[in-house]
Amino acid sequence: MSEQLKFIVDQLNREPFKKNLNLITFDSLETMQLLQTLNDVLAEIDPKQAIDIREEMPEQTAKRMFTLLGMLKYKPPGGMSEVSSFRQGLVTGSKPVVHPILHWLLQRIPELKKRSYLARFLVKLEIPAEFLQDDIIAETYHQYEELVEGFKNIHKECEQLKSSGFSTAEIRRDIVAMEEEKDQLIKRVERLKKRVEAVSNHQRMLELARQLRKQEQKNQLFQAEQRLQRCQIQLKDLQQAGADEKPESLMKRLEEDIKFNSYMVSAKLPRELESMRKVVQYLQKVASEPALGQTELRELEDKIRETNTEINQLIEKRMMRNDPMDDKLSLFRQQAAIIVHKKEAKVEELQEAREELAAVERELNMKTELIRGDEVLKTHSHYPQHIETQLQEIAELKVEYGVLQRTEEILRERHTAGQQQLQSLEAQRGISGYSDTQEELERVIICHEDLCLFQVKKLNSVIAQKKSALSPLIKDLRALRQEHAELAPEYEQKKTQYDTCAVGLESNRSKLEQEVRVLREEMAQEESRYHHINCMREIIESQMQRAADQSKINQSMDLQVRRTALREKYIANTAEQESLGKVLRQQVKQVRENQEPSMRQMKMWKDLETLLECKKQCYLKAQSQAPIGHVIQYVGKDMLVL
Repeated sequence: MSEQLKFIVDQLNREPFKKNLNLITFDSLETMQLLQTLNDVLAEIDPKQAIDIREEMPEQTAKRMFTLLGMLKYKPPGGMSEVSSFRQGLVTGSKPVVHPILHWLLQRIPELKKRSYLARFLVKLEIPAEFLQDDIIAETYHQYEELVEGFKNIHKECEQLKSSGFSTAEIRRDIVAMEEEKDQLIKRVERLKKRVEAVSNHQRMLELARQLRKQEQKNQLFQAEQRLQRCQIQLKDLQQAGADEKPESLMKRLEEDIKFNSYMVSAKLPRELESMRKVVQYLQKVASEPALGQTELRELEDKIRETNTEINQLIEKRMMRNDPMDDKLSLFRQQAAIIVHKKEAKVEELQEAREELAAVERELNMKTELIRGDEVLKTHSHYPQHIETQLQEIAELKVEYGVLQRTEEILRERHTAGQQQLQSLEAQRGISGYSDTQEELERVIICHEDLCLFQVKKLNSVIAQKKSALSPLIKDLRALRQEHAELAPEYEQKKTQYDTCAVGLESNRSKLEQEVRVLREEMAQEESRYHHINCMREIIESQMQRAADQSKINQSMDLQVRRTALREKYIANTAEQESLGKVLRQQVKQVRENQEPSMRQMKMWKDLETLLECKKQCYLKAQSQAPIGHVIQYVGKDMLVL
């Protein structure tokens, strides 16, 4: 139960619910909250269920949920016998009923979404039989059933397309790319047409090109037919060879091929690949390093000599130790190395033999193709005797190949039978394994000799390779040394000249840069000063113009013009401000004189307002109470009559 609750809480905290719950808060949910959570999960499956359960009756909510669960094929834990208790628990929001429903729904949301989507179209309407007696209703229902079946087929095709791996986006991209390519090809063809139309006799040339293309297609077709015939002949030969051979021989041959291929893949090819990688790394390292001089080469030679002396000293120490166990182990190591070398040599020989056999078979197939071709017979009709002799030779070679193959199989069978008989005789005499030991000793002796010869040959070949590889380099090195000796003094002379010239130019450049920097600073200062003076000049000119204008206005005899002068305006403004100051000073004097009477008057008005408010309250209170008498009003006085 705890695992079920953990799963429910985990799923509700994810997209698209994001409830942000834990086990305690989920277990403490009230009935309405739990039913709302169930309704949210059902709304994720069927968007029509997205409503607030507080806005509908509990019976309607339970009926709606029960109908949807039935459509989704949910089976209550108790089976059909407890349907009523399940319905009652769904109405009341019981946890033992709601929790299994949530667990079942959250496990299958994608599947249930699909089922809910299909149910809208595949759940058939139930029409009473008496209504189906009507022809129009029956025909409409029949069309409805046909549409449902059509929807099923279309949905199956859609699912097949989705599962087939095709993507509409990829198809659209391919279509767009093909359309762009088509447009480019059309533009290309148009450009080529324009270029061809300028050539004389282009129609004739196009016709010849068309005929040439047809001839090339015919040749390709003929070559394809020849390849088909060759493949058919090879198939017949293989079928005949497979029919003639025994299953044991086929299995043995396959096992040998498998052993050979596995050895090539697991042992030989990885070693060759690793050696080639080491060579490439060494060459890259050599190429990345700078060219070595004479001193560096001497240092490397000295290091090589030191390393060789250390190796010789270690070998002498090992020989002086003279441990018999190490001698035996060295003997076994030598034997293992000899066997490995012999195995590698045999593998290389076998691979070369296979390559040679494949080349011979390709040559033979080419010859048979040339012989069987009708076109070849037509074009070389004056060589019939030569072709017949070649065919006879090929047939004889095939027969001889089959005989030799059969002889090889017979000899192998006899060899295995002889080995078995020899082993049985050794077991009878009590010396079982004698022949194997004898062969092992002979192989060890041969391997030891082969190892010595192999090492000697290998060392000689390595020395020869090194000499042949170093001889052109030594020649080039001598020429380069001589050239270096000739060019070195000239180089030193030119270098000194360059250094002196560079130093002089550098000093001149630094001086010029300093002068340019000083001149630029002076130019910036003078330019700012020029702008400042220019602005001040414009301001002074405007002020002088304004003063001249005012002097002209003051000297004018026209009163209207003189009134527009600034002097007159300033005098008028000054007089106006002085009169305004006098008025304000009088007002201040009046305010100071009237302050105390005004304060007393304001206090009296406030007292009057308070008295009137009190009378109003008394009047309202008297109106709210029961009347004790009535008031008679006369002129100037009031009377209360009880």
